[in-house]
Amino acid sequence: MVAKKKAAGKASTNILAFVGTDEARLKEAALNCFGKLVPPEEAEFGAEVIDGVAENAEAAVKVVSQTIGALQTLPFFGGEKVVWLKGATIFADSQTGKALSVLDAAESLTNVLGDGLPDGITFILSAPSIDKRRSFYKKISKLGRIEIFDRPDMSRDGWQDQIKMHVRKLAKERGLFFEDEALELFVMLAGTDFSQIGNELEKIDLFLSHDDRTITVEHVSSQVALTRAGVVFELGNSIAKKNLSGALRIIDHLLYQGENAIGILLAAVVPTIRRLLIAKDLAKHHGISGGGNYGSYEAALSRLPASETAHLPRKKDGGLSVYPIFLASSESRNFSLVNLRQGLADCLQANRSLVTSALDHRIVLERLVIRLLAGSQ
Repeated sequence: MVAKKKAAGKASTNILAFVGTDEARLKEAALNCFGKLVPPEEAEFGAEVIDGVAENAEAAVKVVSQTIGALQTLPFFGGEKVVWLKGATIFADSQTGKALSVLDAAESLTNVLGDGLPDGITFILSAPSIDKRRSFYKKISKLGRIEIFDRPDMSRDGWQDQIKMHVRKLAKERGLFFEDEALELFVMLAGTDFSQIGNELEKIDLFLSHDDRTITVEHVSSQVALTRAGVVFELGNSIAKKNLSGALRIIDHLLYQGENAIGILLAAVVPTIRRLLIAKDLAKHHGISGGGNYGSYEAALSRLPASETAHLPRKKDGGLSVYPIFLASSESRNFSLVNLRQGLADCLQANRSLVTSALDHRIVLERLVIRLLAGSQ
């Protein structure tokens, strides 16, 4: 039975999209939305769930065609119907997603949505990998309500601030309190996976007694598992400690796990060298070293004139991002200013090689790390 269409408005309340790189939160939000719209007793006849994963262009076109057909057909027993295109990979920046036949199919889907869905039909899209530069994303953002679940970009300064706000909120709900250093370390190790963050906080919550709810650095070090972000953090530590064999082993592990070489460079290597250079410069020109505790180091930086701290990494609120520099300060003695300045230049050259040359990415990263750690003080 083909349904009668209704006129489309500027933004339809029956077109709902959940997109972003934080797949765990996205899945939870989409599932909750589906559960509210479709009671269990109506799931068999009042909903149609379409698997959005497609390994090639032909399969992707079939997924879109099936979706369009479902949107244009009312349930046999009347009432309302929800069509959920679940876990769609067909709109990603991939070989399949860029195929002309898939782009044409995506255009057809936006045309159907833009013409207005039939009365009683609701469309849910969940797409953890979606190319936000494409017209499909831009059009569906205007046609319906879209919720974005993106992880912070670890290659950019200030990503920790977003995570810390989330961690503080979860900790407060559990009656937990983080010491400043402990919170900084927790974020470094747990990274941007909100699901993992919740799991790690639960472990610490169970470990602590009812009387002592303060989380220390020792608690974080002993309880937080080595996540993907933790491995990246450990790579930075190995570089800072001039542990060549350890750094090469971690790079091999990350590449084996499917991590992108450019991502490793920008998330771990470049920030580490930059922080070491900043810490070395502060120690040489201002006498601020990592011999004391975090509080005294932070206080010493805060006393510097604005002209001397303008180049330092900042938080979103404009304050100095001190803890990563504090961690680097004790290891900066392993390097000279000349080494570190040359190291940043070497990172730039490695980035160019990864982007423009046909060299094996593993070799590019390994050569870079060897050059960084082979220099003398």
